[in-house]
Amino acid sequence: MGKLYWRDVGLAMGSFLAVTYVFCVGYDLVFDQRMYETWLKLLPGFAWITLPSFLLGLVETFLYGIYFGLVFAPLYNFFRSK
Repeated sequence: MGKLYWRDVGLAMGSFLAVTYVFCVGYDLVFDQRMYETWLKLLPGFAWITLPSFLLGLVETFLYGIYFGLVFAPLYNFFRSK
């Protein structure tokens, strides 16, 4: 495996987290679970459930993925080069 680029990793992880967020919110709504309590703690400004809050959570989860790429890819490349 070669060098990782933060943008590629960030976009992939951001997309993964955004899709997972949508599935989790849908699961909460369909099966009346309490997973939203975790979202309340992890996502600043998130409230259960309004359209603006849902969209804010979607953006925030995507940005968490971008952050992951910004941190993980350089660390991986550093340790891979050793």
